Amino acid sequence: MSRTTDRRGGRDGSPRVVIVDDSPFMRGLISDLLSDAGVAVVGEAGDGEEALSVVAETRPDVVTMDVEMPGMGGLEAVERLMEETPTPVLMLSAHTDEGAEVTFEALDRGAVDFFAKPGGEVSTGVSRESDRLVEAVRSVAEADLEAATRERDDPSSAASSPSGSGPDADAADVDGPMTVVIAASTGGPNAVERVLSALPMADCRVVIVQHMPEAFTSRFADRLDAASAYDVREAGDGARIGAGEALVARGGSHTLIDSYRAGRLRVKLDEDDGSHTVTPAADVTMRSAAEVIDDPLVGVVLTGMGSDAAEGIRAMADAGARTLAQSEDTCVIYGMPKRAVETGGIDAVYDLDDVAGAIVGGEA
Repeated sequence: MSRTTDRRGGRDGSPRVVIVDDSPFMRGLISDLLSDAGVAVVGEAGDGEEALSVVAETRPDVVTMDVEMPGMGGLEAVERLMEETPTPVLMLSAHTDEGAEVTFEALDRGAVDFFAKPGGEVSTGVSRESDRLVEAVRSVAEADLEAATRERDDPSSAASSPSGSGPDADAADVDGPMTVVIAASTGGPNAVERVLSALPMADCRVVIVQHMPEAFTSRFADRLDAASAYDVREAGDGARIGAGEALVARGGSHTLIDSYRAGRLRVKLDEDDGSHTVTPAADVTMRSAAEVIDDPLVGVVLTGMGSDAAEGIRAMADAGARTLAQSEDTCVIYGMPKRAVETGGIDAVYDLDDVAGAIVGGEA
């Protein structure tokens, strides 16, 4: 049964949320976690059909959407919502390979981001991750849905193109062996895919740090591999890449550039020591790149919430790297790029569709 209410009204300025889940227990738990943090829960629904009605009535700032529900499931509900009452959606997905597959499909259909529900005892797991859930809800509520929709619906977008339709093998000339480190968070999966699919083949190796849990980064690497001319795989401890290859930082650990020799770099994985708010952290990867790589180096900060990559991009700039950031107008969340620009370490700002060309073009 669907219901709408303002009884949990949050503090001034807090987002208004509708919770969609077929489990009354989960709806109550998520509602309590959010309202305790000052987030206003203004409606609940047990399936996608009810969600469409509740969202149309309450006009919330964000919807949390379960994937598997009887009747209309989360995927169809997201697609219908984007058509009828466009609202930022945070998917709640299982922390499994299958959950990752469905989640990426939800992002393709219009969801802004996802929250991977912990395994094990549901109430214990979600309660333990309550701060992360609240942060995700607040982040998605601030998303520029117009930018996300434009990116998804543009026929030239990698996310909306058939798999494997990235650039052909035509090579681009770059100034010596080039290493590129790309950082992204909220809104990043589609943005990274768009950049990498447009990146011409060159004497270039790419390391991608996308804030994403471990169960999802391998599938993300597969998507990028299918969409681009580059050979993309998930980073493993001791992995090496050369020209035309890319690594996606593994969720749950930090990826460091361990060594670089004769155009090939080697990475190592480090466990989080609690000093970073996200894992993997782009700051860790970017700082290590600045310390180790002496050939041409490029740092890129794409859409995302928070300040990760700000310190790292500053370190890369100080080491002589070219540094780029995505423009506010094309970001789903202009958080990470904004903080990077504020450090003074960004050479130039580009619209998303111009980032790939700027990487190999050498312009700043």
